[in-house]
Amino acid sequence: MRVGIYDHFGWAVAVTCTEDGSVVDRRRLELVEAGVLNAPIHHPGEAKTVEEVSALVDRVLASSRRATGEALRSLGNVGPIASLSLRVCAPGFPTEIADQLRPPYEARADAIRYRRVLAEVAGGFGWKVWEYDAKRVEAEAAAWLGNRAEEVLYGPKKRLGPPWTKDHRIALAAALLAKF
Repeated sequence: MRVGIYDHFGWAVAVTCTEDGSVVDRRRLELVEAGVLNAPIHHPGEAKTVEEVSALVDRVLASSRRATGEALRSLGNVGPIASLSLRVCAPGFPTEIADQLRPPYEARADAIRYRRVLAEVAGGFGWKVWEYDAKRVEAEAAAWLGNRAEEVLYGPKKRLGPPWTKDHRIALAAALLAKF
């Protein structure tokens, strides 16, 4: 089975499918524990100094690793997972908190951190991790699927009912195109 992820701040849409695109599971995954700040760089709350923000990021990161591990482990109940597809993580993105706090990085630092945790945890499970371009993956999957594109990408909304949003379609498209 293949899993496609479309992440948000602290949560993600996950779509699990077979190699031919049959959706076997879709769900919301929590990527940080309840009550934990989900965007420590973008909205650091009371943290003001780089040191305070760094300590906050460390706490959120630890929480994210626990929550993401639990969330991805739950996907294994559907069947054996071969791959996890994630939005691209911006190569060369700064790793220093002081740099991440400055524009334009502060707007993307938290999201990229969640993707890196997803990749780390999935890799620990032995799953292949593939990154995709969210702006192009649906069109690429439609081209690959040919005359089956409408049925595979939009059919789950009719078969499974709501929710089936653009996030779900993108996650499914990404899962289908995972490179092994």
